[in-house]
Amino acid sequence: MAKLTRKQKDALAKFDKSKIYSLTEAVDIVKKITYTKFDASVDLNVRLGVDPRKANQMVRGSVTLPHGSGKVMRVLVLCTPDKEQEAKDAGADFVGLDEYIQKIKDGWTDIDVVITTPNVMPKVGALGRILGPRGLMPNPKTGTVTMDIGKAIQEVKAGKIDFKVDKYGIVHAGVAKVSFDPEKVIENARELIQTIVKLKPSASKGTYVKSIFISSTMSPGIQIDLKSVTI
Repeated sequence: MAKLTRKQKDALAKFDKSKIYSLTEAVDIVKKITYTKFDASVDLNVRLGVDPRKANQMVRGSVTLPHGSGKVMRVLVLCTPDKEQEAKDAGADFVGLDEYIQKIKDGWTDIDVVITTPNVMPKVGALGRILGPRGLMPNPKTGTVTMDIGKAIQEVKAGKIDFKVDKYGIVHAGVAKVSFDPEKVIENARELIQTIVKLKPSASKGTYVKSIFISSTMSPGIQIDLKSVTI
């Protein structure tokens, strides 16, 4: 077992790992136990009672966080020339098609979101093996395959994030930065959790939300009382 650093020991001393805290208490603890020199992300891990191997129990979607994620999102738009100006005007960081498809095939993935139009999806589909595992593959369900390129870019820049349950039945998502006011972290966390709850598959039986943990980059996780997030 790896030896704990002094900062890790200090962090663990500030809360009881066996205790379940309200969302408000947990956010307060996260801010106290974060020792990184950079503005760390605040992450939620929501364990669901679903079997992601079954298509009718897959949980994925998007949510616009009320206060944004605090992360500067690098947006690539893959589109035909007639849509390029719209993408640039809306604030896309990279705009093009064939040259960026080749660039991605060559190993470039220095982006956070890929947005495209339906008419170029046959070309973009060839990137599935590269973009899929990184969570970058455009999808109509998350609004990243659309003819309204400008709106999609603005939503991403304003704090829209995509999420998807992993093979262990857990949704991981960054909802804020440690520097955010506690109330903003709480409101962003509630928005994500309530969105996940609304997406409960009809095929999911028993307890849907099994547990929720909150943490910051490199900090221990704190378990949240489900009742405190009005599930």
